[in-house]
Amino acid sequence: MTNLRNKVALITGSGRGIGKAIAERYASLGADIAVNYTSDKAAAEATVSSLQAYGVKAIAIQADISQVAEVRKMFQIALQELGKIDIVVANAGIELVNIPTVDITEEQFDRLFQVNTKGAFFTIQEAAKHVADNGRIIYVSSSTTTSAMAGYSLYGSSKVAPMYLVEALAKEIGYRGVTVNTIVPTVIEGAGLWTNPGDRAQLRDALIQAHPMRRLGTLDDVANVAEFFASDLSSYVSGQRLLVSGGALQ
Repeated sequence: MTNLRNKVALITGSGRGIGKAIAERYASLGADIAVNYTSDKAAAEATVSSLQAYGVKAIAIQADISQVAEVRKMFQIALQELGKIDIVVANAGIELVNIPTVDITEEQFDRLFQVNTKGAFFTIQEAAKHVADNGRIIYVSSSTTTSAMAGYSLYGSSKVAPMYLVEALAKEIGYRGVTVNTIVPTVIEGAGLWTNPGDRAQLRDALIQAHPMRRLGTLDDVANVAEFFASDLSSYVSGQRLLVSGGALQ
């Protein structure tokens, strides 16, 4: 079993969805957690409470990752409150899909790239500066980057650039024993657009029927990979992308 006792993890966008699932997994393995959120303080505080039930330290840090000054302040608060940072998961992002390329506005472009590209880039940059030797940096991307889809040009392209950063950074800081990897999840129930699927029941059924495993991904599926990348088992795995899709291409 993975042992993360005496480790500290900072996870962006961890008040809900994939980020929360990873935070809960790490806490269950003994890690202290810095929960980052943008605006939903109540959700972040609820997550902190659930983490503390494991007997670990957990704090909530408000920061808009699209603002570099806030990213830097987030790391400083985590260091001040928790003493060190061993694991950083750059998970925070926003989705905007099913929009033809010719209909994308400049405002939509700027918003997605400010959060998904700029935010992830500077989160990972700060992680490289502050993560402890033999630490772990993990970026959560999207399977929309693996194969182009109509209506996903903006969202997919905003998630591509940080994956290149991951591979370059793995070469730059590997001498410190730090690994840098990307998780590439497919459609995950309970995350993103599928947090509250609402009227998507018909689409959900169609996706399941077309899937090799006849099911969608779960939050635990992603947390399993996040656990692997945070553990000693992945100490010689760096600069990699792991597609979490159950055999599907996307």
